[in-house]
Amino acid sequence: MPDGATAATPIPRGPAARSSGQNTPRRAPAPANGAARPATTEPVADIDKMRFRTILGRFATGVVAITAIDPETGLPTGLAANSFTSVSLDPPLVSFCVAHTSSTWPRLRDADRHCVNILSAPQREVCLQLATKGVDKFAGLEWTESPGGSPVIHGALAWLECSVEAEYVAGDHVIVVAQVHHLDKHHDGDPLVFYKGAYGRFEG
Repeated sequence: MPDGATAATPIPRGPAARSSGQNTPRRAPAPANGAARPATTEPVADIDKMRFRTILGRFATGVVAITAIDPETGLPTGLAANSFTSVSLDPPLVSFCVAHTSSTWPRLRDADRHCVNILSAPQREVCLQLATKGVDKFAGLEWTESPGGSPVIHGALAWLECSVEAEYVAGDHVIVVAQVHHLDKHHDGDPLVFYKGAYGRFEG
């Protein structure tokens, strides 16, 4: 992704981040005796990528749609993600991860605001459509506007309107930290669940 970031270095967003430096990565404390930290020489383990994905696939997650109005075209666009989590209550922050290969994220990040839609169990096809490259991501989708004008997808369980606070390059992904400005419930129902590489629903 052409954001010019370096590994583990934050890209601050917004006046608070620029002025306070609160997004600076923290280092482990130095030894109590004042001695220098020993250099890390242990090599990275040679882990098979597919085995890594298979093992992590046993961690069930929800699925979200990150949406915004493309500043260049004025049209809605979005992507699907399952790496979404809350970060902080004060200030209200969330995060999600985006692959460097994403062609949609550069358009989303240029928007002033974007919307995190928490997808419901019947929205598997919505997720698949947003995850497909080279198509009209919103073809046939019904949506309304959040207070800042971002798309709230009909049928989503809830939504959070956010702005990008910082980005951190981490391997083949970018970790996006976003500040929440507005949020609300949207529809009742069960969440869309991603587990072992497949979509399903929560059976409570």
